[in-house]
Amino acid sequence: MAVEPTGIPVLILKEGTQRTAGRDALRVNMMAARAVAEMIKTTYGPKGMDKMLVDTLGDVTITNDGATILDKAEIQHPAAKMLVHVAKSQDAEVGDGTKRAVIFAGELLKQAEELLNKNIHPTVIISGYRKAMEEALKILYQIAIPIDINDEEILKKVARTSLTSKAVHDAREYFAEIAVKAVKQIAEQRGDKIYVDIDNIQLIKKYGGSLMDTQLVYGIVLDKEVVHPGMPRRVEKARIALLDAPLEIEKPEIDAEIRISDPTQMKAFLQQEEEILMKYVEKLVEVGANVVITQKGIDEVAQHFLAKKGILAVRRVKRSDLEKLERATGGRIVSNIEDLKPEDLGYAELVEERKIGEDKMVFIEGCKNPRSVSIVIRGGLERLVDEAERSLRDALSAVADALRDGKVIAGGGAVEIEIAKHLRRYAVKVGGKEQLAIEAFAKALEGLTITMIENAGLDTIDMIMKLRAAHEKEDGKWISVDLNTGELVDMFKLGIIEPVSILATAIKSGTEAATIILRIDDIISASKLEKKEEAGKKPEEEKKEEE
Repeated sequence: MAVEPTGIPVLILKEGTQRTAGRDALRVNMMAARAVAEMIKTTYGPKGMDKMLVDTLGDVTITNDGATILDKAEIQHPAAKMLVHVAKSQDAEVGDGTKRAVIFAGELLKQAEELLNKNIHPTVIISGYRKAMEEALKILYQIAIPIDINDEEILKKVARTSLTSKAVHDAREYFAEIAVKAVKQIAEQRGDKIYVDIDNIQLIKKYGGSLMDTQLVYGIVLDKEVVHPGMPRRVEKARIALLDAPLEIEKPEIDAEIRISDPTQMKAFLQQEEEILMKYVEKLVEVGANVVITQKGIDEVAQHFLAKKGILAVRRVKRSDLEKLERATGGRIVSNIEDLKPEDLGYAELVEERKIGEDKMVFIEGCKNPRSVSIVIRGGLERLVDEAERSLRDALSAVADALRDGKVIAGGGAVEIEIAKHLRRYAVKVGGKEQLAIEAFAKALEGLTITMIENAGLDTIDMIMKLRAAHEKEDGKWISVDLNTGELVDMFKLGIIEPVSILATAIKSGTEAATIILRIDDIISASKLEKKEEAGKKPEEEKKEEE
């Protein structure tokens, strides 16, 4: 609503529309975003706590994974949703560091609030934050240490660091080893870069056993069983036909009617069906296949013929699993059985049906050089198996990032303190009001380390002063707090190592989220009256409207 000089009000928005403008709009958005960051804060670091999330159906999720918490929390406020998107993009980009990105955005907004109270304009703060971000990234890549991608020990440390704050802490050595082996197996050299697609690692959860029963399979595990009891349950030196075609007579799409006047005609009709299926099976035998895996169905008659020939068959396999099998066994997916050639067959040392927990599964392992592998995750508690899967996914992503980056940094909050030190020096060079924004950015980075110290129950003021003093020394760039003892230690020597891209992406996405929220000075919320009217509208009225 606007008011003329004469005092007559002029309506410019629909009735019921809510509008919040200026500093009020900014404060509302900042409060909502900070509330989300505060919620995530207590889960950060190796001493972080877990959250229990109960959905509308009563299903329980216990986790400290940032992306999972924000996804399942169903946050409604539009500004708070931005931080959810930050977590999702961080998860999609590097697969780890989601909490760091969200907490950092919250810290930037907290510092911005103090600057706004000093009457510094949001655009000045945004400009300072952008300069600080560019400088921070420059420093980060300068201090990062190049690694030899064949050094498995370093990669294990990266995986172990990623697993430190997770529920699988007791099995982290074993999980780290599995993560490194799996990622190294599927990594490809393309030109001078290393390409890793985590989707080529199949994660299968099976409740029962302990975390230490988790196993890496150099091949693929199908959550299916062999289709016919007469088929072999174990095939060595398997030659595998991968089919995208059914081993059954497909029914016509249009209804057809066949008039039969004699029982022999019926017999001939059924016999013809059998002959077609028999031809399919003979074709498979001819090319030398002793295992058949198809995305479609297998007719009972075809199952019988396959069993007689001693061929192991699995049906209705997911397309994604079939593609993984193609990469693992070196075979080729064929859409028409007539086109099948011996060179299209994949190879595996062993194809075997095994019982895992309550279910039967088909293991295809011992492939020559599998470009796709599987990890069967076990655990005595269903919630633990779910959390183990999330933890393992983070570890796999961290190892993949380290291979792609070829550079690592020390974790444990050491780098944040080091970058903050450099930013304070840089702020003095910039000068003006932007200097205050750059210093605020440095404080926000330190906020990540402070959160970690807080969650360990240590004295934050005392520790942060000791850390700043330690980082002023020449060899102090990797110094941080050992949260178990409260002592200052070199994180690199302690083996707390992470890929450079996790922190780099968190700094970028956290800064972007904070600057977007700082730019908003007006919130116009549409009226909810219309929705209520629509909900109350009678079906007859709707019909009339349509007419």
